[in-house]
Amino acid sequence: MTDNDRVPKQTLHPSVIDSLDPEYLAFYNEHLQYVVPSHTLPWDPSSRNPAPPGPLDTQSKPLEVRKTRDYEVVPERARLRVYTPEGLAPQGGWPLLFFIPGGGWVYGGLDEQASFSTNVCVRANCVVASLAHRLAPENPYPAAIEDAVEALKWVFKNGEAELGINTTRIAVGGYSGGGNVAATLVFKAAAADPPLPLAFQLLLLPITDNTASVETRWKATKNSPWLTPERMLWYRTMYLPNKRDWTAWEASPILAPKDLLKKAPPTWIAVGGADILRDEGIAYGQLLRNEGVSVEMQIYKGAPHAVFTMDGVMELGRELYLDAIGALSEAFGSA
Repeated sequence: MTDNDRVPKQTLHPSVIDSLDPEYLAFYNEHLQYVVPSHTLPWDPSSRNPAPPGPLDTQSKPLEVRKTRDYEVVPERARLRVYTPEGLAPQGGWPLLFFIPGGGWVYGGLDEQASFSTNVCVRANCVVASLAHRLAPENPYPAAIEDAVEALKWVFKNGEAELGINTTRIAVGGYSGGGNVAATLVFKAAAADPPLPLAFQLLLLPITDNTASVETRWKATKNSPWLTPERMLWYRTMYLPNKRDWTAWEASPILAPKDLLKKAPPTWIAVGGADILRDEGIAYGQLLRNEGVSVEMQIYKGAPHAVFTMDGVMELGRELYLDAIGALSEAFGSA
């Protein structure tokens, strides 16, 4: 390691230090402050390649499941990695979580957030179908949404025979940018002809408002670590290069019309208390409630945006996993 490697590249703003989870603060000071922010580097698609194992591996190892199989559900566009739990399927078939990993619409793939997918599979005793969609900037908005819609249709059409699932017990979920696509997908499913009925929605630190700025929803959280305003705008510009698209409800589900909002299934939303996306997540949950949707929100004090991918090094990350899985299990139990 050179001296330059230990020169801080992204120091914490003094105003947020006391509000951060202690485990995150220690990990940030030991490791993350020395990482060059990706949005400050020239774009290189090879940055999507997995990094060698090291101290920045913050997710726990994936759990063992009975079966893992990949499906190319939309040729050259969308793939699903399907995890099946041990044991016999319940009468009527397995429940299923259709999960859209995070990555700001720029990063992602079949290996993304495998820890969470396998934990859900094992602990919620359900099938998990994790989506790999086309990525920006090569494939900007609305490519991710188009792929998610087609992949979900494939699950409804083929899920019973191919995956052994019960198509009346399908939930949609996603993290960060994946949460943005998931929220939009819920409305696309409701508006489909015929509709694709969903049992539950699981949104994990989702992006719900692509019109947000430091002057509006980010004002109180503008000094949040890692996912800074600059980084968030970099992701947004990669995915939504045309500013006119920022106000489309398909990009900003918080702007969805009331007739769609009220069609959302029961919803569970995880919000990081130290996340730049905190206020839009809370506002989105309240908006759904105002339209009569059953919504439970869990706010994790001191949690930055990356808490969801840090269950291997943060107790708060493990807590979020278990809370989300518990909410999903309860929903499947009543579906």
